[in-house]
Amino acid sequence: MEHGFAIWANPSSPHAEGRKAREALEHARERIKAELGWTGELIFTSGASEALALALPQAKAGARLVSAVEHDAVLKAAPDAERLPVLGDGALDIEALAEAVQRERPLVAAQQVNSETGNAQDQSAIYNVVAQAGGMLLADCAQGAGKLPLPPCDMAVISAHKFGGPIGVGALLVKDYAMLEPVGGHERGYRRGTENLPGALGMAAALEAASDPYVAPEVLEPLEQLAGECRSLGGTWLSDLLAHHTPYIRSIAMPHMSGAAQVMRFDMVGIAVSQGSACSSGTMKTSHVLDAMQLDPKVAANTIRVSFGWNTTRAEVERFCEVWLGMAKS
Repeated sequence: MEHGFAIWANPSSPHAEGRKAREALEHARERIKAELGWTGELIFTSGASEALALALPQAKAGARLVSAVEHDAVLKAAPDAERLPVLGDGALDIEALAEAVQRERPLVAAQQVNSETGNAQDQSAIYNVVAQAGGMLLADCAQGAGKLPLPPCDMAVISAHKFGGPIGVGALLVKDYAMLEPVGGHERGYRRGTENLPGALGMAAALEAASDPYVAPEVLEPLEQLAGECRSLGGTWLSDLLAHHTPYIRSIAMPHMSGAAQVMRFDMVGIAVSQGSACSSGTMKTSHVLDAMQLDPKVAANTIRVSFGWNTTRAEVERFCEVWLGMAKS
């Protein structure tokens, strides 16, 4: 990013400084595509939310179909979209999807990993159903990119800060520009606003630095003991219910204490957790994701979301487990 700030100029400007910035931007674009294994096009955005706001309205498709557990950014970008039901384990109902896609050129939005529960969708099965119907699949990969391989899809959205990159930069990946209506401006005419060169360089560097696995198993080992304690105390370890849970996001329901109260008490001892997705947890409203999974409302009300990053330490996980148990037993 320091290099990007040092050579910053508008990459669309024809002068020498602009051309130097353009060269660096295009190099970052190719580096990101290479790390992701993406052979299509890449449009830089300010993050996953803007990428979704570009893709959902501008896709050259017919009906918009979105799973009922999508991030709020998807639901806001396509407010009139038909919502597809999920099963109790959070998996998209494939039978309902197969029926819903029987219309002209549908666009289906389905996340790779749920930001609240950590459940991973079976993207291959979803893509096969959508492709056979002649539709397009938009995968929200904000929680998976840099941690898991990109799933089969026609479009994908990513956000740099989700894998250790800078805040304020992301991308819309699209197999072919022909899938989108251009809006004018920068990025080959598919996005307005001057590109964030330092952010793009930071995103490329973060992807290249991302390790496999994203979080080392030994860091998360204390959670296994906590899971047993949670069950014995009458709590709910939501990973037990999920179709395919990923290790770095956990939803946990504590018996006899609301999620809102937990968030505040954890914050008082310096531990940051949330109720629902981080983007909407400030509202303290009931999670639409847990509602869609038909989770018992009392359990849903007592559920918090805990996420672990590339720099989380085992000591921090142990501290969380210690505080959770103390609160649950108090």
